[in-house]
Formats: sequence, C-alpha cells, structure tokens
Amino acid sequence: MTAAEQPVVSIDHLTVRYGRTNAVDGISLDVPPGSVYALLGRNGAGKSTTVRCLLGQWKPSRGRVRLFGRDVWRERASLMARVGVVPERDEIPPAMTVEHLGRFFAALYRSWDQTAYDERLDRFSVPRRHPFVKMSKGQQRQLSLALALATQPELLVLDDPTLGLDAVARRELLEELIGELADRGTTVFVATNDIAGIEGVADRVGILRGGRLLVDDDVETLKRRVRRIRSAEAEAVRLGDTSAEVVASHRVAGGTEIVVRMADAGAEANGLGKDRPQSMSLEEIFVALCGPNGGGAA
Repeated sequence: MTAAEQPVVSIDHLTVRYGRTNAVDGISLDVPPGSVYALLGRNGAGKSTTVRCLLGQWKPSRGRVRLFGRDVWRERASLMARVGVVPERDEIPPAMTVEHLGRFFAALYRSWDQTAYDERLDRFSVPRRHPFVKMSKGQQRQLSLALALATQPELLVLDDPTLGLDAVARRELLEELIGELADRGTTVFVATNDIAGIEGVADRVGILRGGRLLVDDDVETLKRRVRRIRSAEAEAVRLGDTSAEVVASHRVAGGTEIVVRMADAGAEANGLGKDRPQSMSLEEIFVALCGPNGGGAA
C-alpha cells in the first residue's frame, strides 16, 4: 500500500473500559486521505472517548489507533504536529487575546500560517484585543477553528464543533470548514450531534450506539440502502426473499411503519408494504437506528 492509499486514521477493534462498562466496544474503521468522516451518536454513545484515543490522550483497553500508519499512543508527540484539533470544550486560557494566541501558536508550529489566521479572523470579525472569555460562543469556536487550520494540519479532528452555537454560527462554521476542505483537501474526522449540518459535508459516516458501531458506510450509499416502509397490517412485515433487515419498527395510525436496511445499495424493496419505500435523510436514519425502537448490527 502506497502512502497515498494508506488511511490517515485507522481504528482497529478499539475497546475502552470504564470499570465494568465498555464505553467503546470493539469498533474498527478507516478514514482515507482527503475525506471527511463523521462519527455520530447520542450523548454517552462513545464519541468523545473515541476522539481521546484517536488523539493519544487515552490508552485503549484493547485494540489500536494509528495515524498515518503509526501507533498514536506510542508516538503521540511527533504525530500531533500533523494534527489540528477543535476540542469539545475550548481549552484556551480565558485572559488570552487573539494576538497573544497567534504569537503563542506561531512559536509552537513551524507550519504556522499567520496570513491565513489573520484573514479568517477578519472574515468573522473576531476582536483582536478582547480576552477569550469576553467573546461570544460563536467567536470562540471560530477562533478555535482558525488556530487549528493555521497550523496547516494534514488531519483536522473536531469534537462537537457546533456545540452551543446558534443556527447562524453553526452555518458559518460549517461553510468555513467546507471552503477550507475545498482549498486544501484536508482529511477531517468530526464527532458531532449536528447531523443535519454535517450531512452536506461528510463523505462517510459511522453511527455509534452504546459504544458499538452500528454503521460504517458512505453517506450516499447508506441513504440508498435504508428505506422507510408503511404497512397497513399490524403484524411484522414479512421480508420474503428480499435482502432487507428490519432496523426499526413502531406503530402508526393505520398500521406499522418499519425502517429496513438493504444488503445491496442497488436492491429494490418491492412488495414490503402497500406504499412505495421512502428515502430518508441522514438525520432520519440516525433517529431510526438510535431511537428507542431502533437498533441493528453494523
């Protein structure tokens, strides 16, 4: 495998135990160069634990995480120079200003791009001399993204980057991210609950439930495979000879609504209900899989 073909992130049977609980339970996934991988899950599903292991901040109970083909737990110091991070909670000293932060990061990273940093801050009117603590939540997140991108990372890791932002600030941050990716082709790993926002950004998606990876699929392929079907019959819909499995089911007025996942993205789910199978958004698929009536294997 050439360097261009090698996954930027490779997670192999990652397991993290807290006492007797598996916070992350044997997940495996790869993130190819230049792609955007979105890891989705409800609060407590294991997203942030996975991110901590990916960044070499937590030692797995079992399994391994590699960045650029190298074990991140053993070689964290050298690998982190190639990674930009926007954490779930900003870890910037509250009294530091934008100017102070720029000088601090410039001293740490040889790859620091001051021009890109200044231009990004100007676009979003981030005040240069205000202490971090006096900025709005949106400005704080834009600043964190500006700091991460100005290091010119090969991999950008974001842990719930839109957490706590209003609709306008979320849109601005995601548009900035899209523009940056278009310019550089940076590889991105994002853990998020902002499913509607990330749908237009991500190439591939993983869905966690209870620490287990239910889905690891290309976004468009997943949307072709998963369908909603309504049956007038109250009993479970018989799948017959189709390649579908039921991943969610609940009663609705006049019958039963099920969500099925086809083994083949090109297969048809004909004959499974009176109405034609309906396509679903990524957010609807997530709710079906992770809601109280959902579930299913990866």
